[in-house]
Amino acid sequence: MYFLGIDLGSSSIKLSVFNADKGITVATVTVPEFEMDIVAAKFGWAEQDPNKWWEYVKYGIQSLGSKQHIDLKKIAGIGIAYQMHGLVLTDENMNPVRSSIIWCDSRAAIIGNEVYDRIGHESCQQQILGSPGNFTASKLKWVQINEPEIFQKAVYMMLPGDFIAARLSGKAQISTSGLSEAALWNFSKGTLANEVLHTMGLPVDMIPEIVPNFGYQATVHPDVASELGLSSDVKITYRGGDQPNNAMSLNVLKPGEIATTAGTSAVIYAVSNQDVYDKENRINTFLHVNNAEAQKNNGVMLCINGSGILYQWLRKIMSTDRTGLIAYEALNVEAAKVAAGSNGLRFYPFGNGVERIFNNKNANSGIQNLNFNIHQSGHLIRSACEGIVFAMNYGFDVMKSVGASGEVVRAGNANLFLSPVFREIFTNTTQTTLELYNTSGSEGAARGAAYGFGYYASLDQAFDGLKCIERIEPNPILTSQYQEIYQEWKNHIKLES
Repeated sequence: MYFLGIDLGSSSIKLSVFNADKGITVATVTVPEFEMDIVAAKFGWAEQDPNKWWEYVKYGIQSLGSKQHIDLKKIAGIGIAYQMHGLVLTDENMNPVRSSIIWCDSRAAIIGNEVYDRIGHESCQQQILGSPGNFTASKLKWVQINEPEIFQKAVYMMLPGDFIAARLSGKAQISTSGLSEAALWNFSKGTLANEVLHTMGLPVDMIPEIVPNFGYQATVHPDVASELGLSSDVKITYRGGDQPNNAMSLNVLKPGEIATTAGTSAVIYAVSNQDVYDKENRINTFLHVNNAEAQKNNGVMLCINGSGILYQWLRKIMSTDRTGLIAYEALNVEAAKVAAGSNGLRFYPFGNGVERIFNNKNANSGIQNLNFNIHQSGHLIRSACEGIVFAMNYGFDVMKSVGASGEVVRAGNANLFLSPVFREIFTNTTQTTLELYNTSGSEGAARGAAYGFGYYASLDQAFDGLKCIERIEPNPILTSQYQEIYQEWKNHIKLES
């Protein structure tokens, strides 16, 4: 029996087919061939076309059949992971009425801050564990204020993964954890955050049907199943935001366990059984995918916007039209030629919207101490890796202050964690043991679909076959070096309102 996992990112969409009988992934595809564009019509904006996501998802599914020779009729259930906090507005037929305002778009931060003041900081923290900030609810209010004609056309508001599920099934739905990602979940009551909606003046009927993360949600529409070559009764049985899903993919399900990833953005995500929050809103708490009435599980998360997107930028500026894009592996090789500290070069990776770890303020981005006679490409690449990890560690310190900490961090062997240099910087700066696993978000979504379908009796059983492939311990000498470099880097951060 097969299960399909779809991981909708902002750079690409990955699809994996998981053979639940054998406990292995049998096929994976990534679409499109090159990174998807993020459209920024104004400074601080970031949008993508949901229709393109859907076309890529369809192409990916068909490629699994035509190029990977998977019998698509054997797929029993589908799981969907997706970029968090984005806003998709559709009409009653699930057609988007505008482009998606995605996670790193900053335009609505001022609206979230105003609502935070109107509700009252303490009251807001008790209800949604923070500020509406730059999350989906604030983006929805921005559309209502600035694009009233478009707002009137909209019937449903969804997160990106909900849109893909809706195009598959024809049904508009959202999960409880998705509502928490949108700043629309009341943690104290365990219900929709009606006071946030009321204060913002947003209609409750735009919220679609609420479904659990795991279990039967909908059946793929017969016309869509026929078009894609799927079985007529294939079901959607799991959905989750990319970071909660990444944690689940690494079997990070219990309080005290920690996951990390460094894709387009960089994230550290810790599971807690407490409704914790930071009074300065530098970190955020969401419902974890396995949260239940009998066992509270939240995900405490820090996010650095400029991670893989910075590496992507470096790749582009170091490539030429004549030779094509340089391989990421070549960047890693160049970085490895340079010693820790990058010979004084410092990189501040804050060039992709307002940063949550600075309470939705802009931080200085760019390069410091550049010397044209000393620094070469390897210094630039390594200093970028150091800057990304230093920013992650800055947020990790905040997580520790609210009790979300640990000595072991799990990561997938992917994206920036493919780089030995990046792994060295991470382990010794955070002073944690790093465990690498050969898994991905799409595989995790497929395992989640299998559990939601009922193939496995427990989530633990769904991850029986997951094994650690490498364990990296901090080096006392390097730890001392990186702590000194980190403190110097930290002292030069400047914030702008």
